[in-house]
Amino acid sequence: MGPAGRILDRGLQEAGIERDDVYLTNAVKHFSFTPRGKRRIHQKPTAAEIDACQPWLNAELAVVRPEVVVVLGATAARSLLGRAFKVTQHRGEPVPLGESLAVATIHPSAVLRAPDRDVAYAGFLADLQAAARVA
Repeated sequence: MGPAGRILDRGLQEAGIERDDVYLTNAVKHFSFTPRGKRRIHQKPTAAEIDACQPWLNAELAVVRPEVVVVLGATAARSLLGRAFKVTQHRGEPVPLGESLAVATIHPSAVLRAPDRDVAYAGFLADLQAAARVA
């Protein structure tokens, strides 16, 4: 998971969420990219790609049956909470998701891209702490 994964692991630890209690998955099961030298630059998934992967995501949730789903970023929010849901407007707020509660936040990679990483991380951590409180 690289640098974004390290941000997520740090946030989970600081929020008091045991990493062994977390099931981590992707809303979109593949990724599009543009090659740039030896690097692959990830592209935002299309609505069709998000929709195509939804049956697999729903099947995972049915098997795992989580109490709380932490929704990381706009793509996951679009997949799980619908097109109208805006992470920036409702982050950290518990919302119903079937038999679970969902708490949306920014994707950890957004912390890395933020002009002020400390401020972005503080918001991300506050959202994870909100998820921990409802668990």
